[in-house]
Amino acid sequence: MPRKPRISAPGFPMHVMQRGLNRSICFAKDTDMKAYAHWLHEGAIKYNVEIHAWVFMSNHTHLLVTPKEQFAVSRLMQYLGRLYVRKFNYTYERSGGLFEDRFRSNLVEEERYLLACMRYIELNPVRAGMVEDPGDYVWSSYRAHAFGQAAGMWTPHPRYLALGEQAPERQAAYREFVSSSVDAELISEIRRCSNKGLVLGSDRFRQQFRELTGDDA
Repeated sequence: MPRKPRISAPGFPMHVMQRGLNRSICFAKDTDMKAYAHWLHEGAIKYNVEIHAWVFMSNHTHLLVTPKEQFAVSRLMQYLGRLYVRKFNYTYERSGGLFEDRFRSNLVEEERYLLACMRYIELNPVRAGMVEDPGDYVWSSYRAHAFGQAAGMWTPHPRYLALGEQAPERQAAYREFVSSSVDAELISEIRRCSNKGLVLGSDRFRQQFRELTGDDA
C-alpha cells in the first residue's frame, strides 16, 4: 500500500514527531541532545523553518515548526537525521539506522489548537513521570516560554506573543495556561492526528485548507 502523502504547506504550523527505530534509545547523554539541538538549529536556518516548541525525550522528539518553503520540513529532518545518526553511530560504535524511516507530522490550526499542542509537547516529561514540573526538564522549550530563557533556535509564535504585551506578562500567562487542567479528549485528538498525519483543527479549518491547497486533510 502506498504511503499517504505528507500534508505540508508554507506558512502553516506543523507538529513533527521523530521516534527511535523500534522505540530504541536515540539520546544516551546530554551531549547527544546538545548535538541534536545544534544541527536542528543549523538546519532550520538552512531550510527556512521556524521552530516554536520542542522536547527531546530518550527515544523520541516532538517539534512545533512553521516551514516557510515547500518541502522545507522534510529537508530539515533529512539533514538532521543524516548528521546526528552519523555522530551517534561513531560515538557508540554502532552502525545502521537510528530513527524510524518516516517521521510523523501534521498541520495544526493556529487559532484553536496551537497553544494546546505546544503545551502537549512541553508536558511530555511530566506525563512520562520524569519530572513533576515542566520547568525541571532541560530539553524542552518550556523554560523559554515560561521564564524567557534564551534559546538560539527559538522563534516565538505570534499566538504566544499575543498572550501579553510585555515578556513578563506573556510568561506568567503561559505558566498559568500550562498549569491549568488539560482536557483528556484534546490530548487524544492531538495524538490521533499526530499518529495518522491528520490536520489538527476544526472541520471548517480542514475545509478551508482543502480549498486552499487541494490536499485531502
